[in-house]
Amino acid sequence: MKEQVDTLSALLRVQLERRNRGLGDLASTHHLVFLGHPGTGKTTVARLVAEMYGAIGLLDRGHLVEVDRADLVGQFVGHTAFKTNRAVRRALGGVLFIDEAYALTQDGPRGLDFGSEAIEVLVKRMEDHRDELVVIVAGYPELMHRFLDSNPGLRSRFSREISFADYSTAELIAIFHKMADDSDYIVESSADGVLAEIFDAASHAQGFGNARYARTLLELAVNRHALRVADDDVASLDHASLTTLTIEDIRTAATQL
Repeated sequence: MKEQVDTLSALLRVQLERRNRGLGDLASTHHLVFLGHPGTGKTTVARLVAEMYGAIGLLDRGHLVEVDRADLVGQFVGHTAFKTNRAVRRALGGVLFIDEAYALTQDGPRGLDFGSEAIEVLVKRMEDHRDELVVIVAGYPELMHRFLDSNPGLRSRFSREISFADYSTAELIAIFHKMADDSDYIVESSADGVLAEIFDAASHAQGFGNARYARTLLELAVNRHALRVADDDVASLDHASLTTLTIEDIRTAATQL
């Protein structure tokens, strides 16, 4: 994923410099598809891409507007076009990020759902505002391919697909430690083996949340820590007691997931 983003950045910087020097510019679209499971960093990277587009001058503002189906699809005739156009206007000069974009293509008779109307409006606005709007759509790989095939003009609007791999167990442990450290908690030194067992088991479950799972595990471990140390006089606790998450804190937290 990082290599693909670096390649995209290099291409845009070179193309913009060529344009500044009056050289020929290969016409291309800058809309992107992010493919990956939950918690793999798609929203974070979308925000960084928006900032990058703004920094190199491709977009005026480089801000990110995050929406989902509820922000685009209305409940009666005419409402969907209004909501989708409103989202586009908010994103002009930046990036419109549609998370779980496949939700716009629900199963069932076409006439009973306004998701297809949102897609049609979006396709037209992507062309109308090609110099002031970038659209990034994201979601599960299999469902996103179905989404891209739902409208004849949709797939051709996107320049590239960027895949986000699931995190390995070692990476999830590092993420857990990083989030704990950011909140001034210390993970007991012997806890990595337990974390490995927890993440290994969870990664095989349906709908595994990757970094989201690690964050939720940490939050529950912090709750368990608070319950454990609050039995004592909190004001008299030493620094280690206030900051150390134990193996038992983590084990107990895992049983609540």
